[in-house]
Amino acid sequence: MGQEISHPTFTEAEFQSFSEHLDDETRLLEQWFRDGTFAPDTGVCGLELEGWLLDRNWQPAPENESFLQALNDPLVVAELSRFNFEIHTQPQPRHGRMFQQIHRQLCAIWGRCERHGAHLGLIPLQIGILPTLKDDVMTVANMSPLQRYHALNQRVLESRRGSPLRIDISGDHDRLNVIHHDVMTEAATTSLQIHVQVDEAHAVRFFNAAQVLAAPMVASCANSPYLFGHELWEETRIPLFEQSVSVPAFCDREGHLVERVTFGTHYLEHSVMELFRENRDAFPVLLPELMPGESPRLAHLRLHNGTIWRWNRPLLDFDGQGRPTLRLEHRVTPAGPSLPDVVGNILLFYGLVHHFAQLEDAPEHRLPFEHTLANFYQAARHGLAATVFWLDGHEHDLRRLLLDELLPAAADSLARLGIAAEDIDTYLHDIVAPRIRSGQTGAAWQKQFIARHGADFRHLTRAYHQHQASQRPVHQWTL
Repeated sequence: MGQEISHPTFTEAEFQSFSEHLDDETRLLEQWFRDGTFAPDTGVCGLELEGWLLDRNWQPAPENESFLQALNDPLVVAELSRFNFEIHTQPQPRHGRMFQQIHRQLCAIWGRCERHGAHLGLIPLQIGILPTLKDDVMTVANMSPLQRYHALNQRVLESRRGSPLRIDISGDHDRLNVIHHDVMTEAATTSLQIHVQVDEAHAVRFFNAAQVLAAPMVASCANSPYLFGHELWEETRIPLFEQSVSVPAFCDREGHLVERVTFGTHYLEHSVMELFRENRDAFPVLLPELMPGESPRLAHLRLHNGTIWRWNRPLLDFDGQGRPTLRLEHRVTPAGPSLPDVVGNILLFYGLVHHFAQLEDAPEHRLPFEHTLANFYQAARHGLAATVFWLDGHEHDLRRLLLDELLPAAADSLARLGIAAEDIDTYLHDIVAPRIRSGQTGAAWQKQFIARHGADFRHLTRAYHQHQASQRPVHQWTL
């Protein structure tokens, strides 16, 4: 969905033509899978990190156009709302200090964002959901002016036959229930998206491993407890995103409705191609933008894939030699709370997904999909306090499971992959592990701050920004 389109409305002929291109490109992709056409490079790691722009009163500032123009950096781009932006780093091939290099790139880009923002009176912030955000600013008037976002909004509403979107989220002690006539609440869900390049032969194992790992990842990284002043889930981004673009697509094998934001309905069995066939056969086209000429790079297929928001999503791209590449995009983690935490989260996922994908006894053979699905939502709701079913068939305290099993497994995996001991110590042992031991995730810190100081979300956001600017990981933050 980073690709701009030429116009926001479409004819029936364009839908028909796009579907024909999608069918042709899906068959071509099947041939590539059969022929082993994909680039052999694996382990390349990249990311997308979404941010907020605030004014000096700690309110969202709809100024991303002037901000991006001043910054003039192709690695920093617009997002759905004028309050948001997204940064990218250059993908890193696997090497010993790859996470230190990712950290350096992030610091350099974020530093430029802060400097250019300051000249405009703007404050960039990384957080899952902005605590000072109010419902009444989430309107089309504050949507970024790019055609793709306005077209997406229109098509979602058309797909719902004009029915408004209901945001209905219940926490342990609070509930939010509001109606929206546009998709703008999706802009409240700012995330860290982790990309890992995999080879076609092992992609099924990696994808299934990422599904199993969604629960421990979302719990250990939770940073979104508040929405419009309501205390909801530890990672409220998860239900909010799902409800913000709620578009029914099809019914699964058991007759359950599947929507465009989805965890999925089952593990992969034989090939990642199963997902691209499902894209073509089960998800109606939202944006039938026709590409000129022939499309050897599967432009229609990739655009369609970008309008289906699986929490773990396969992505196609091409390397410098024109060879297709296959990436796993892990979308469950929120932005923030600090750049060291962000890099720690990437390293944790990188180590664990390689560990689980390479186990002799595949975890998807030991953990039924319905348990993996339930684990994810339990972890998003309760964070490190969640209880999950695990590979041994028993229930476990998720925080204890992370400390006793998953962190040591990640460390061993990273070492086998050739990651330098300095990176493992810096980001896993000194950042992620203390966060989990202390229980002080970004979400926990925010809730503790409000419990001590009262429901002053401006005060919370100011203190959060001060800590973030200090470059200290969240487990070191004070109240």
